[in-house]
Amino acid sequence: MFRIIRTADLATLRAEAVQRDKDASAAAAEAERLGAALARAEGELAVLRAQTHLDAEDRIVLRMLLRTVRNQTVDRRKIAVLLRRGELHSAHATPEAAEAAAVADGAPPEGWVTVAPGTPLPPAADVLWRVTVLPLQTER
Repeated sequence: MFRIIRTADLATLRAEAVQRDKDASAAAAEAERLGAALARAEGELAVLRAQTHLDAEDRIVLRMLLRTVRNQTVDRRKIAVLLRRGELHSAHATPEAAEAAAVADGAPPEGWVTVAPGTPLPPAADVLWRVTVLPLQTER
């Protein structure tokens, strides 16, 4: 069976087919971009979740360190904190114990100096090892 189509109708159908092909190509390109954006977002989410877990672990370890130091501290109102390049390395009952821990981790044993209160200190990130005595506050 044959169907007769006018030339004008055939031209219209062909033009619509070309337009639909263009629309399909544009939709495929958009889907590809959205897929790439989704993959990046999923990667960022995985990194943020890992960082959140590390932060939670750091808080747990810090609480354990503080609890241990509170139990060992002779003067329960102060704690000696050992910083390495400005980041918390460990907490100790005395500054001497903090220095010993730093020496055990490679700090030079004769490199310690005492700075008078009120003297400006260099930024913590510029100092390889620093012992800071902090007041310990507890809530009861």
